[in-house]
Amino acid sequence: MWLPILGLILGLVIGWFSPFSVPVEYSKYLSVAILAALDSVLGGIRAAQENHFDSVVFLSGFFTNILLAGILAYVGDRIGVDLFLAAVVAFGVRLFNNLAIIRRHLLQKRIL
Repeated sequence: MWLPILGLILGLVIGWFSPFSVPVEYSKYLSVAILAALDSVLGGIRAAQENHFDSVVFLSGFFTNILLAGILAYVGDRIGVDLFLAAVVAFGVRLFNNLAIIRRHLLQKRIL
């Protein structure tokens, strides 16, 4: 359970201190990719709390979600429709659902 959290914290620290900047043209793609990655991480934490975490499922879901979100944003740009908003809504709903379930698990264990 701590591996996804450690990876998230490590990624945030590296990203915060790295001098890398993303061009404005790619900000839509990066934003939906980060949202998809966060969704996968929270889904992994939830699965670990429910004792059915599988690293193959986690990694395949992680990269598939990022790829699908990026493709959706790209296709939307090509046809002139903001399709990335569909990914933002879908992953946003899943993020809040996973976070609520994680919070309930932690409350049951009296950690929060």
